[in-house]
Amino acid sequence: MNTISGRVLGIDPGLAKMGWGVIDVDGPGFQLVEYGSLKTGKDQSHSARLLAIHQEIRGVITRFSPESCAIEEVFQGKNPRSALVAGEARGVSIVACSLDDLRVSEISASEVKLGVTGNGRASKEQVQAMVQRILGLPKPPKPADAADALAVAIVMAQRSRRTISLASGRSGSS
Repeated sequence: MNTISGRVLGIDPGLAKMGWGVIDVDGPGFQLVEYGSLKTGKDQSHSARLLAIHQEIRGVITRFSPESCAIEEVFQGKNPRSALVAGEARGVSIVACSLDDLRVSEISASEVKLGVTGNGRASKEQVQAMVQRILGLPKPPKPADAADALAVAIVMAQRSRRTISLASGRSGSS
């Protein structure tokens, strides 16, 4: 059986609030390193809010030295303006990761929900409960955007395991 190891940063992007989570992957298990969130205020200029997100992600990278990063794709809801500003926050986060040459994977919200709960339409509460269970935490991680970021990291690690298994399966059959 192939195993992977490493440290993964997951990001749930947003302008008003964004979450991040760092996990260690060792063989079949996951271990929480840290998680958090950042809220920016409407009293701040747009550029100051984007800068705060950039600085938060850079600080997380400096403190925890992840080897890879996964970020949730922006969901196009009913409000195109919300999707646009979330996309800007997402772009700033990707640039922050790219400054350290981190490989950035993009994962849809439905794939994240499916990966941790088995249901692509799971509620935030269901995601929090499953992240708690997967990471063996005493209580669900809060706020929800930080739990979502941890879920993004978990799904990226699961994806990496599948890629390694598939690649080694192909090489073994030559």
